[in-house]
Amino acid sequence: MVVLSSLLKQVVCGLEEILVKIAQAFRDQRKVIGGLEVGLDEIVEMLRDISSSRPTFICIDAVDECMVEYRMELLDSLEKVLYNSPCTRIFLAGRLQIRDEVEKHLAGMVMVIFVIPTNCDIIRFLRAKLKKDSTPDAMDKSLEADIIKSIPETVSPM
Repeated sequence: MVVLSSLLKQVVCGLEEILVKIAQAFRDQRKVIGGLEVGLDEIVEMLRDISSSRPTFICIDAVDECMVEYRMELLDSLEKVLYNSPCTRIFLAGRLQIRDEVEKHLAGMVMVIFVIPTNCDIIRFLRAKLKKDSTPDAMDKSLEADIIKSIPETVSPM
């Protein structure tokens, strides 16, 4: 639910004017003893309301790192958002093992594209990160060469 709450906040921040229904839902929750959070169903409904009337782009990275039960909840919620939102586009990034889950939950609403890093991509990434090292004196050329050689051999894109 944290991902969807954050997503709703980002979408609402991008609006020129906050929908009355959304503002009222948050006011109502504040009146409850202890100031309860807005529930998942309300978050999904708000996202659906916003995205059904304007082009909306949702991007979520590292979906495979969500715990399975939360990932199912996330994918089910995204399916509900997409169902009535023809102008909504969702970009999910994650390792290949979640492909079947995504296709199952978002059947007919997704196009799956595989992007697998090459060793050159990994080496380029490592070199960029090593250039930004906050303690450059801690590494010599030999250690840098070992890192550039060993990490690409052990990284699994799957």
